[in-house]
Amino acid sequence: MNEILEARAEELFLYVRAQLQRVNIENNLLEGVVLTGADVDAIAGLLHLRERQAFTIYASERVLAVLKANPIFGVLAEDCVRRQAVPLAQPFEPCHVDGSTSGLEVELFDVPGKVALYLETGSSPDELLGKPGDTVGVEVRAGAQRLVYIPGCAGMTERLKRRLAGASVVLFDGTLWQDDEMIRLGLGPKTGRRMGHMSLSGPDGTIAAFRDIAVKRKIFVHINNSNPILIEGSIERDMLAKDGWEVAYDGMEVSP
Repeated sequence: MNEILEARAEELFLYVRAQLQRVNIENNLLEGVVLTGADVDAIAGLLHLRERQAFTIYASERVLAVLKANPIFGVLAEDCVRRQAVPLAQPFEPCHVDGSTSGLEVELFDVPGKVALYLETGSSPDELLGKPGDTVGVEVRAGAQRLVYIPGCAGMTERLKRRLAGASVVLFDGTLWQDDEMIRLGLGPKTGRRMGHMSLSGPDGTIAAFRDIAVKRKIFVHINNSNPILIEGSIERDMLAKDGWEVAYDGMEVSP
């Protein structure tokens, strides 16, 4: 089982790297990157965008401070890659690299989470608890349409429910099916809660939390290889489909 998971992870890494390079070099389409946290899986991809491609990084002050403190991110040349600090809960309009407006309204907002693994200084709840800007969601608005992207979330709150209500599309954290999934499969010693993720199943899980939130389209992203919803025809996949959820896949395009 571990060998299969490792092979899938390596295959996915190679695919993502190839796609990033293709977009960056061949199509020259990338003009902005919005960061939702400082976890490795949120910022490591920046290192594949170092071919003197002009673009802007949009992130919270907390995340930009992490990039600044790590000299490896100096490969993103300052004369090509602009870093723009984005205050939380304040809408802004990202611009094209030529300075023209995009027509989109974007807002970063804080969500329950934890500090990035490599920035942990202890194991107590207070030491693990993320500060504002460590874990954020992104809301993108275009006219009457709203897309909300939350790839990492440790728990549902009333404030977050109000944010999600009425969204055209929600892309939400789908890391684990059950809280002890990694432990049971012998893949790691941590629960989902310890890693800062809600579980999909259970009375306090994501599927249950969304049952009273009116959302037009719901899609799970950031799915761990151990999660059985990745298997078409699985009981878990059928269960989430009955609640109106979709599972993201490579090459998926989303429109209202």
